[in-house]
Amino acid sequence: MVEMADEPLIRLAQVSKAFTEGGRERLVLHQVSASFARGDMVVLLGKSGSGKSTLLNLVSGIDLPTSGDIWVAGRPLTRLSERERTLFRRRNVGFVFQFFNLVPTLTVLENVLLPLELNGYAGAPAHERAQAMLDAVGLADRGGSYPDRLSGGEQQRVAIARALVHDPALVLADEPTGNLDAETGQHILALLDRLTRQAGKTMIMVTHSPEVVGVADRVLRMREGHLIEDTPLVAR
Repeated sequence: MVEMADEPLIRLAQVSKAFTEGGRERLVLHQVSASFARGDMVVLLGKSGSGKSTLLNLVSGIDLPTSGDIWVAGRPLTRLSERERTLFRRRNVGFVFQFFNLVPTLTVLENVLLPLELNGYAGAPAHERAQAMLDAVGLADRGGSYPDRLSGGEQQRVAIARALVHDPALVLADEPTGNLDAETGQHILALLDRLTRQAGKTMIMVTHSPEVVGVADRVLRMREGHLIEDTPLVAR
C-alpha cells in the first residue's frame, strides 16, 4: 500500500479489543474508528482501565485488535506478521514511558544509541546523531553517566532523546510526567512538545492529568470502550 501525502498517519476502522479475565470476556475497545494527521499532538484522557494504553499498544503493533483494521504510515498493521510489525515499530515508532525504561547497565549515550543500532546504524554517524539528541534535551555532557546517576527529570530527557533519535513518524507517550513532580513534569512536557513539533511528528500522549490538555491539538477521552473527542481547543 502506497501512502498518499494527504493520508492520515494513523487510521482505525471499527477496532474492537477484548480480553479474557477469570473466564469472562471484557470488551475494552468497541468499534473505535478514528484518524490522526501527520503533525497532530493528541492527548488521550480516561480513567484507569479505560483502554488508553491498550490503544497505544494497538497503533504501535505491539498487540492486535480482536476485530477491525489499523493503518499506520500506509501499512496495514493488522495484516502484518509479528516480525513485520516488530520491524515496522523499530523504524517508525518512538516510545516515552512513565518509568523511563532506560537500560541501567548502559550509559546515557548507549541508551540513546539503541534505536539506531536496532535499525542497522553504527559508527561515527550514529554517535553524532545520538550526541546531537542529547544536546537537544540539555544533556550533552552526561553521555558517559549511567541512568542511576541522573534525576528523574534527567532520565526522562534521555528517554525523549531515545524516542526521537531514529526519526520516527509516530511518538507514543504513556504518562510521561506521571513519575515526576509537578514542576519537573511541566518542563518535560514543554520539551517533548517542542521537539516533536519541530520535527513534525505525530504524538499521542496518554495521561490522567487534565492539565496536560493545554499543549494538545486534539483531546480525546476513552469512555466505556468508545473514543470521544472533546470540544476543540482554542487555536494556539
